[in-house]
Amino acid sequence: MIERKAEIKRDTNETSIAISILIDGKGNSSVNTGVGFLDHMLTLLAKHGSFDLDVFAKGDLQVDGHHTIEDVGIVLGQALKKAAGDRVSTCRYGNAVMPMDESIAQVTLDYSGRPFLVFNCIMSEEKIGQFDTSMTEEFFRAVAFNSGMTLHINVDYGKNAHHMVEAIFKAFARALKQALTIDKDIEGVLSSKGVF
Repeated sequence: MIERKAEIKRDTNETSIAISILIDGKGNSSVNTGVGFLDHMLTLLAKHGSFDLDVFAKGDLQVDGHHTIEDVGIVLGQALKKAAGDRVSTCRYGNAVMPMDESIAQVTLDYSGRPFLVFNCIMSEEKIGQFDTSMTEEFFRAVAFNSGMTLHINVDYGKNAHHMVEAIFKAFARALKQALTIDKDIEGVLSSKGVF
């Protein structure tokens, strides 16, 4: 099997981002974005999706975390798209429901090449450390539109914002792993069109 991996670098006047990902990995990661909570979430993403993930980001954190968090999402989406390749024989769809103490999140995705995001979550707090919780939606919008996936994120309930966001990232990891799983019974791509 061809190794499904990618390395993407992106430099702007606001950020410098480098991400490498191996889809069929062991869950190993090295993450340094300057935003501690984002580092924690990306480490969880790698572990629960069994991806090997290296992320380095340097951004204008003296302004706030917005540019860094969004740009990491952009580059992660681009890396996923490149690593996933033509997605021949992949399951295409993924769904996971993840509890985190009092919170629960459901992530459903279609890795079809059609980018879209539905995000239903009312955060209980505005900040988790340096992380602005409103950036959760912006991060996943960047991932969805740069990777080419339809992504639905729903948090039905929760009280602690840390738990809510962590449940989202873990559910996303599991759903993404499911969607990218190779099924040898699928010939070509899983579409009646014959292409994504």
